[in-house]
Amino acid sequence: MNLKLKFLECQKKKVEEIERILREFLPEEEGHQKVIMEAMAYSLMGGGKRLRPMLMRETYLLFSGGEERPKERRALHAFMAAQEMIHTYSLVHDDLPAMDDDDYRRGRKTTHVVFGEDMGILAGDALLNYAFETAAGAFAAAGCGPAGDLAADRPSADRLAAYAEAEKIAASLQILSRKAGIYGMIGGQVIDVKETGHAVPAEVLDTVYALKTAALIESSMMIGAVLGGASEDEVRTVEQIARNVGLAFQIQDDILDVTGTAETLGKPIHSDEKNEKTTYVTLYGVARSREIVEEKSREAVRMLKGLPGDHGYLEQLLLQLIYREK
Repeated sequence: MNLKLKFLECQKKKVEEIERILREFLPEEEGHQKVIMEAMAYSLMGGGKRLRPMLMRETYLLFSGGEERPKERRALHAFMAAQEMIHTYSLVHDDLPAMDDDDYRRGRKTTHVVFGEDMGILAGDALLNYAFETAAGAFAAAGCGPAGDLAADRPSADRLAAYAEAEKIAASLQILSRKAGIYGMIGGQVIDVKETGHAVPAEVLDTVYALKTAALIESSMMIGAVLGGASEDEVRTVEQIARNVGLAFQIQDDILDVTGTAETLGKPIHSDEKNEKTTYVTLYGVARSREIVEEKSREAVRMLKGLPGDHGYLEQLLLQLIYREK
């Protein structure tokens, strides 16, 4: 089996495991409001690359010794699910008539088309709120609740370890909230919406991409590093790696919107043109945009090689972004 096929087989297994984790954290579809749980599940389980939770886990493994430590596993999984819920809510709202007005994503009808525009809005709201409920549950999962290792009657060594875990979870929550908010994804979306319909300079476009797309990738990898026990300097390095990955990922999206097909992408093409958006392709052309994707991806890999641990799979995952077709 050649290396590419081996990587794709490994990636498929990792995606399947992430899908299992996501299903585990979804709420039960019950009660008079069960339609919102159904819309949440429809949105979250609609496929996709699962890039953000995968990046979180793989970055965690760099700093944890290559395995999920038992006391951290449930907390890690909670943050993986929360991150994907936040990403999914952003897509649900992006597809709404007031935003990009798309009827298809990943080859099937978008949430607002299936459940109605009102439930599309509420499904996005629900996923965002439930993401933080899920992430906050990491404290109890790590034994950091009042009945866990922080309890006064526990040995001091257990309490010290629990405090350390609580600090990592609190830091991860801060990263998750900031990178998803007005200083991250939402901030980028605001600029994107405000500037749609007229040409914008490269500086503004770079800000949009850094916030709207790269911020959640930064969040994913930084949280993985924090939970895995990385130092502050290592977390900052991871943030820079993720920034390059996020920018390369978004520029590749610009390219695919022009060169791809609706069948391959699972969504309409030329949507940027339809919405009169400035992109890297409109500024620099397809050829130069491809060069920039490769430059940023190679820089991310170069920095990655300076980190500890076995980063072979993670390196291949980042490089795959250069050549992806959807």
